[in-house]
Amino acid sequence: MNPVAFNIFGLDIRWYGLLISFGVLAALTLGYFTCRLKGTDFDKLMDIFIIAFPMAIIGARLYYVVFEFDYYKNNLNQIINIRQGGLAIHGGVIFALVTAFIYTKIKKLDFFEFADIAAPSIILAQAIGRWGNFFNSEAHGGPVTKEFISKFPEFIQKGMFIDGTYYHPTFLYESLWNVLVCLILLFILYKRKNNHKGIVLGSYMILYSIGRFFIEGLRTDSLYMAYGLRTAQVVSGLGVIFGIIMITAIVRRKKGIFY
Repeated sequence: MNPVAFNIFGLDIRWYGLLISFGVLAALTLGYFTCRLKGTDFDKLMDIFIIAFPMAIIGARLYYVVFEFDYYKNNLNQIINIRQGGLAIHGGVIFALVTAFIYTKIKKLDFFEFADIAAPSIILAQAIGRWGNFFNSEAHGGPVTKEFISKFPEFIQKGMFIDGTYYHPTFLYESLWNVLVCLILLFILYKRKNNHKGIVLGSYMILYSIGRFFIEGLRTDSLYMAYGLRTAQVVSGLGVIFGIIMITAIVRRKKGIFY
């Protein structure tokens, strides 16, 4: 696949950046409608976004660089070069949520109200952004047979034919899973009682983490911790645990989740 979408005055505009931008626009659009659905102030959500989104980019890059520091310690000038990828979603989400939590506390806003509204938008942006990995020929799985890949659309087959070998389109698996999770979160948000704020955020943690855990096991470019553990699988496992604890605590406060 050609990672460059087009050229302006000698500057290559890459699909990776375009798709991330499109994902953000789609997320904000969805956020506008979910704010209207739940009677939440969209302007305040935008204020949180303006603060949290830059921190998400910084966090996504720092997370990646930390686990690939053996390379970056000898190539310091490449740390800020994100045009070819190298943004870790877990780092971005963690930094964004922490930033939003601090900001809402300072402004005396309800963190969980806005986190629940944002959760479907976040996962939608992730679903779209994964296609940037496709154009960069990254975040794919291990080798597969031609017979296996032939079950996918032709453009996927071509994109996953890298250096003479076909690979698992794990970016596609995660993108489709994220779309499904987005729909589930929207349903939960619609049915959620107002005194059960945080349910949607907890569900996001659980559902995204389950999909990411299994898909990560197929990938060939995982970041690793000590003892050969895949970082994303460890973080996903923690995400499931934390999400379950969170929802359990919310439900115990009041009986029932939905109207």
